[in-house]
Amino acid sequence: MGRLDEVDLTLKLGRKEQDERLAAAQERLGALRLQLGGLIGDGRLGPPVCMLFEGWDASGKGGAIKRLTAQLDHRHVRVAAFSAPTHDEKRHHFFWRFAGAFPGWGGVAVLDRTWYGRVLVERVEGFAAEEQWRRAYDEILGLERTLAAEGMIILKFWLHISPEEQLKRFERREGDPLKRWKLTDEDWRNREKRPQYEEAVEEMLARTDHEQGRWIVVPAESKRYARVFVIETAIAEIERGMRERGFEPLDVGELVG
Repeated sequence: MGRLDEVDLTLKLGRKEQDERLAAAQERLGALRLQLGGLIGDGRLGPPVCMLFEGWDASGKGGAIKRLTAQLDHRHVRVAAFSAPTHDEKRHHFFWRFAGAFPGWGGVAVLDRTWYGRVLVERVEGFAAEEQWRRAYDEILGLERTLAAEGMIILKFWLHISPEEQLKRFERREGDPLKRWKLTDEDWRNREKRPQYEEAVEEMLARTDHEQGRWIVVPAESKRYARVFVIETAIAEIERGMRERGFEPLDVGELVG
């Protein structure tokens, strides 16, 4: 039994509760972002925050990221989405194309797809040789531990849905002219290889979960639940990371005062 089997996919939220919790969390995250940027509090730049998003096709990564960043000033938060590497990007080490998205002190970055593609799609589809993707586990651990040692707070989200729910979402996209563009032949091919992908995901979770970069598996069968879970978990992890680095998050009373 793997880690994915332990996820409770029955968790749900009503629209009213979702909206109330999202509003409160977005306000709190906005305050933390201002403190990290040295715009409130004691004026120090806080540690860089890098949030990584991976998950099944149609698992709701885009929607979760949208709600996560909705109330943040986009001049101070970088959202970067990555698709298949270009011909030029393939000429470099697989980390290379992500480096420009790394946040500096006081900054926040959100990455939609990440270097974990090396041990997921590149592994399953044969785009990386076995020696390459097997070596990548240690390379990833080395990178993340190095970034964390320099102060970065790293959050890693895997959005998990059942194959049945994924099929429903695929079919809804296929039937909606305004969303059909999101669905590709590659999505259907990947779905046919779900067992191979599950094996790759389980190994990724087991081998790259570490003290400075824990994997957070998101129950995403309900989009509303997933959106609230992501932002509330992000707040808790950012506050924990700030404290570990000598930055006490301001409380509501201090913000009002």
